[in-house]
Amino acid sequence: MQDHSATLERTATRGITDAEWDVRVKLAAAYRLVDYYDWTEQIYGHLTARVPGSEDHFLINPWGLNYDEVTASNLVKIDVDGKGVAGSEQPVNYAGFIIHSAIHMTRSKQNHVVMHTHTRAGMAIAAIKEGLLPVSMFATVFHNRIGYHDYEGASLYLDERERIVKSLGPHKSMILRNHGLLVVGKTVPECFLRLYRLERACQVQVDAASAGTLNVVSTEVADRSAADLDSYQGMQPAAEGEIEFAALMRKLDKIDDSYRH
Repeated sequence: MQDHSATLERTATRGITDAEWDVRVKLAAAYRLVDYYDWTEQIYGHLTARVPGSEDHFLINPWGLNYDEVTASNLVKIDVDGKGVAGSEQPVNYAGFIIHSAIHMTRSKQNHVVMHTHTRAGMAIAAIKEGLLPVSMFATVFHNRIGYHDYEGASLYLDERERIVKSLGPHKSMILRNHGLLVVGKTVPECFLRLYRLERACQVQVDAASAGTLNVVSTEVADRSAADLDSYQGMQPAAEGEIEFAALMRKLDKIDDSYRH
């Protein structure tokens, strides 16, 4: 189990606040959960979170690590130029920095966390002209609430950031055409729940299309379903994703709690 005294000593030495450590632990848990659900593509794809405070700093995984090797302490703190701060010298994936920094640079008070994956189902939906269709309950969550960004090649150029932000618009989710999935959120739990629902919606659509003719629900029903699901979330005693993510962290702790270190 976790050594709390070692954690306190480490955070004090590195100047990490309690608020930052909490984000680190939850972000590391999210990486482990992506691995648990088999949403990884080797070492690619990224989950990032803004560091609490006034500085434009955010956390990203070290380049080269498997997702099941990510921990709270080895997450790299970088600025919007992709440079390590506070003693962070580990390299990061430049393409991942381009995509995520596009969102973080807007300094949105609501989009502190960005998650981007290359899953088989997500990439399949990103590869079809129709995109995500309202063929399941979770798919209706994104009905008229998801952006699309046309593929421009590997994300290596700074000027794409403005177009990424424009493509996302007011939405919390986006399909990067011919590429993968991207979601944003205020907290790690909120963002991860959104990623789970989007990934599940993509999986169901791919499975259903392979089994028969898709039964696409009407716009009226999809709109009502989305509104009802929003209302249901508003009835919960905790912020969006908090209850679900706490349960998932308990699951991780039973398997391997090393992400907390």
